[in-house]
Parts: sequence; C-alpha cells; structure tokens
Amino acid sequence: MLSVFEQLTERVEHHLDVIYQDVGLEVSHKQLAGTLIKTMGIVESKLTDEPKRHHNNWDQKDVMLITYGDSIEKEGEKPLKTLHSFLKQYCGDSINSVHILPFFPYSSDDGFSVIDYSSVNESLGNWDDIEDITKDYRMMSDVVINHCSSRSAWFQNFIKGEGPGSDFFYTALPVDDLSEVTRPRTSDLLRLTETKNGEKYVWCTFSHDQVDFDFRNPAVLDTFVSIIRQYLDTGIRIFRLDAVAFLWKKLGTTCINLDQTHEAIRLFRTLIEHAVTDAVIITETNIPNRQNLTYFGNANEAHGIYNFSLPPLLVNSLVTGSCTHLKAWLCSMPPAQNGTFFFNFIASHDGIGLRPAEGLLDDEELGALVNTMQNFGGRISWRKSETGEQKAYEINIALYDALQGTTKGTDKWGLERFVCAHSVMFALEGIPGLYVHSLLGTTNDYERVKNTSHNRSINRHKWDYDKLKEELASPYSQHAKVHNRITELLDIRKEQPAFHPNATQFTLQLGEQLFGFWRQSLGRSQSIFCVFNVSDEPQMMRLSDLNLIGTDSWIDLISGQTISLEDLEYEVAPYQSLWISNRLK
Repeated sequence: MLSVFEQLTERVEHHLDVIYQDVGLEVSHKQLAGTLIKTMGIVESKLTDEPKRHHNNWDQKDVMLITYGDSIEKEGEKPLKTLHSFLKQYCGDSINSVHILPFFPYSSDDGFSVIDYSSVNESLGNWDDIEDITKDYRMMSDVVINHCSSRSAWFQNFIKGEGPGSDFFYTALPVDDLSEVTRPRTSDLLRLTETKNGEKYVWCTFSHDQVDFDFRNPAVLDTFVSIIRQYLDTGIRIFRLDAVAFLWKKLGTTCINLDQTHEAIRLFRTLIEHAVTDAVIITETNIPNRQNLTYFGNANEAHGIYNFSLPPLLVNSLVTGSCTHLKAWLCSMPPAQNGTFFFNFIASHDGIGLRPAEGLLDDEELGALVNTMQNFGGRISWRKSETGEQKAYEINIALYDALQGTTKGTDKWGLERFVCAHSVMFALEGIPGLYVHSLLGTTNDYERVKNTSHNRSINRHKWDYDKLKEELASPYSQHAKVHNRITELLDIRKEQPAFHPNATQFTLQLGEQLFGFWRQSLGRSQSIFCVFNVSDEPQMMRLSDLNLIGTDSWIDLISGQTISLEDLEYEVAPYQSLWISNRLK
C-alpha cells in the first residue's frame, strides 16, 4: 500500500500529465512533481494523513470583509495598522475574516499589476503588519496569477533576454489565429515590445501594463507554488486566484476556461491542502454562470467560487420590484457539495459585472438596468463582444447609490433597500463577502474618478479614520445607521446553524414581489424561512405558503416579533426582511 506521500506524488504527477500533455518538457513529470512538492515545503516524514475532500472548514460564523489596505487612513500611521485598529474596534467578532486586496508593490490597476509578489507595498506597511492581522482574523490574499506588471524585474529581464523571468511571458504573432480569444477589455491583445532578442508581441489579456505569464514553462508554475508557500508562512490561509480563467493560452481557442486551467487549479489545491489542511482556494472567474460553476470540479478544484450572478440579479430585483429572474436563477443553482462553498458578494472594488447576467437577463432588461444605474451617478465599462460590437461589461457605482431608488427614480426607501440587499446575501447558502464601503454606507466618489480617470475609482473611496470615527459616533449619520444595521444582522446570522454555508436551501414561490427561500441546519434542528419584499409597496404574505410547523414556535429573528400561526396573512413592509425561525436564539 502506498504511503500518503507516495499517493501525493502520484496525484501531482497526474495533474502534470494533463497540464503538459501537449508540451514537451525537458524534465519528467515525476521529477517536476518532486520539485513542486519540495517547493511547497511538504516533508514526507510529517505527512501522515490525507486531506478530507468533503470536509467543511467553515461555518455560519464565517464572514469576510473585503478592503484595500489603505481604504482607511490615519495621518502618521501605516494603513495596515490603521486597518487592524478599525477591524478590532468596528468589526469585532461580527466579522472573522478579511480579504486585503493586493498589498504588494504595483504599477497600475490599484494593485492588480504586481511588481513584486514577495514584498508588501511600503506605503501600506510590512509583513509584520500582515502577520499581526492574521493572528486576529483569517486572511485572504490575492494571487494575481494570470499576469504581472510590465515594470516587474521579471519582465525587465524578459526585455534583456536574461535572468529570472526572461522566459516567463506568453508571446504570439499578429498573423496567428486570435479570432476566438475571449477578452474582458477593448485594448489590443498583443503588445509590441523591443527586446534584446528582437521584436516580441507579448500577450496582454487586460492591459499593456499587465503582461501575461506563460504557464507552458514549468518554472512559472514552480514560482507561484513558492509564492503561495511564502504566504502560508505569514499566516494567510485563503487564496483568491485572480483572473485564473485566462491562465492557459492555446492558439485557435477562446483561451478561457481551458482544461489545463482547471487542472492547474486542482494541482494547486492538492499541494495547498497537503501543506496546510485548512487552507482554502477561491477562484475569481467573472464569466457566465454555467461556466463559473465548473470551477468546483467534483469537489476537487476550487473550495469556493464567487457567486458573480448575484449582484446584478439582486440589484435588478430591487430596482424593478420583481424577483422573477433572481428566483429563477436561485432555483437553477445546484447546492455546493460538502468541501465547497459559494462566495456571495453584492459589492466589490470593481463593479457590478454584467457578463454573469447574460442569459439570465435579456438585452432590454440589461439596458434598463444600465440606464437606471447611470441615472444614479454610475459609470459603465465596456468590452468588445464576439461580433466586435461594444457591450456593457460592468457597472461602476457604490452600492449605496445603486439602491437609492428604482427604475422610477430616487425615493425615500434607500436605506431599507440597501439593508434588504444585505439581509438576502447574509441568509443565502454560502459565505458572505462584505465590501468595506458597504459596511460604511460610502457613496460615489466622483473626485477619485476625476483624479484617476478610471471608472472603478467611483467605489474605491479612502476614508480619513478620524473623520470616519466622527461619522460612526453620530446617530444621525447615514454611515452610522448602515454600520449598525449591518453588524446587527451579522450578529444574528452567526448564531444560526441554518445559516451554515452548506445548510439545505430551497427556493420559495411567493409571487413576484416577495423573494424567499428556506434554510435548514445540517442537523435539522433549525429551520429559517427567509422572506424579502423587493418592492416599494406593502405585500401580504399568506403564512400557509411557508408551511410553518404548527407544533413549533416561530419568531422573526430580525425584529424579534413572534409569528402567530392563527393569522392567515402577514403584511411585509416595503423592503422588509424576515428571518422566521423555529429556534429562539
């Protein structure tokens, strides 16, 4: 019988057989497997148990705050120290995880054009600051795996034709068949670069400052294994594989979601889990819903996938007053197997992606959503479609502003609509990711857009910590109101077994204006019926539609109100959320 280490070696070798099946390597796959295992720091004598494939290293207490390292600043203090203070004072144990967006030296794209993966941006702090945060919070770090900065030492060595990185980058020719390549941007795919070895056309999926790696070179793979090992050593336990869908390129194909990309993620999972059993991979794949779901594999690929269809569908429901499409999407979603989870979010540092809504909303509905968001001050980012036409790719807007009205215009229900959106996310199957500017009710930052000329800057405000403290101390401040309402919901959520990320979920059929689903804890000790009025008019809900068990006592966890089964109907106020539970917690 093979030892655990021998089984690991065979498994890694199999991954490499799939990844490099069409690439002739100078070393054997078995030799490369040994190199990668050594790079990950896995020692044979210490490897005694296989990782549990269908084990959940998470529960209902897991909530992640998403933030830049310098979203909150204080004069005379490094931002990572300020962030740590903010987390302890204003998040406490309502939030137990934090995703600090790329905190490395960078040249563009607010961190996603990395110059040096092994260093912390000096303007933010240092590795000691990162380690201090990991002692109090489970941390997610980006692994910007598809590309790096054109100002990196690696790319400069590529230009010089010598040194580490000189063979790390993917090149092609303008005469190659690039007709099928899927792009999220409108810039030219190939960047003409003068090198010591002549003119090279470097592949740039996103921008000409973001040059794509060539994973056909196993040295690139080994380098990223080394990077992940370094992050594990600093206490980081969650890895967000940024733009990973584009990792493998093959001429004549779409160069997205290729088999080699999926196999590479399986390889990373195998290595990471054997190194640290509770470490987690989340894939960031902003693509149509069906394609996104494939990144679970068979519970052997990503532990978590971003639920990219949720933001556009939920915002659309709340501004149209109809949950028809949101409900249909939820009905179609398969439950995540044990050992996997959906990563739910409704706002982020980017914007509201529209590709994940393709096939769920038609062109007319997408157009109406875009127009409504523009009326609320939003900006639109564009892409070229397969036919060469311009299509809306992303809505750039602060979520607080996005929900200040409906398709009819702004109204008085903005705060309630905003809180309703979060109560939906907190109740859904999966782990919620809460953007810092949603926790704080931050509005559109037009000044940053003006200064940077980038649409995404509209939702990347930088708070002065002293001013923020004043706002959060004022009972009349919208920021305090939002913070208090959101943290109250989180404190309720974390005590409910039925909100475990893998607890059972069924969609309820309550009509067009009432969106609802039922959650049941893994041990079946608790049921929660979650009902949300997505319209600006009161709605009557028939309690018989919920099928509440008559022998149990029922209470709305949010309001604390007892639900009497003697009543035939219950009036749900505009944008009211109900978490009706049979477990009085």
